[in-house]
Amino acid sequence: MIFVVAGTQDGREIAKLLLEKGYDVAASVVSRYGGELLAHDCGQECLINDKPLDEAALQAYMQEHEISLLVDASHPYAANVSINAIRACKALDIPYIRYERDWSNLDYGKLTVVHSYEEAAEAAAGLGRRIFLTTGSRNLDKFTRSPALRECELIARVLPTAEVIGLCEQLGFDAGHIVAFQGPFSKELNLELFRKYGAEVIITKNSGTIGGTDTKFAAAAELGLPIVLIDRPQLEYPCLTHAYEDILKFVQSNAK
Repeated sequence: MIFVVAGTQDGREIAKLLLEKGYDVAASVVSRYGGELLAHDCGQECLINDKPLDEAALQAYMQEHEISLLVDASHPYAANVSINAIRACKALDIPYIRYERDWSNLDYGKLTVVHSYEEAAEAAAGLGRRIFLTTGSRNLDKFTRSPALRECELIARVLPTAEVIGLCEQLGFDAGHIVAFQGPFSKELNLELFRKYGAEVIITKNSGTIGGTDTKFAAAAELGLPIVLIDRPQLEYPCLTHAYEDILKFVQSNAK
């Protein structure tokens, strides 16, 4: 059986592709909502795990389900997930391949590139008061607790689930500062949201075209808004590709 770490749309598409090619597939996501998306895309044929797996739990899972190969299509910023997967595969002598979506073009004059959420908060504070966050919900506390943003107004664009909205409320966001919306987001929709909420600075991550980075850049450029971009973590992957075709070739050569 092949194990797909499917924390992204890419991961769901890869799992579906492998199922269509006749492989037995197990896939892991990090939330119930992610599991629902995976079940919708892949149906009952895919064995789905929606519980967090640290390195030890991942090893136990792969042994229990006789995993012969792992495809890591986790989110580009989920460095710990990839580190655990690499270590678990090495310990069990299981072939590993990382799929990572291509980077978006970062050629924009009002772009500030940083390497952490804390740096992003400090950079944004110097660029405007109304900060529009498009970094997801998992690290919102880095911004709400930042001394640099104490005098700033934060708007969070997040997934429209009860769990996520509850988290936002716990962190102090009220209904007027939560944009609960399921992407993808076109340039036009980004424009409308940035205008509606009076955004003065956009904070985002480079999640590639499939993650909507290009349309955020296009909308921000039209409005002349500065962007603070949190750079991807850099890891040494044993095997890395940006193409689904390479995933298939690797599976065909290594799957048992």
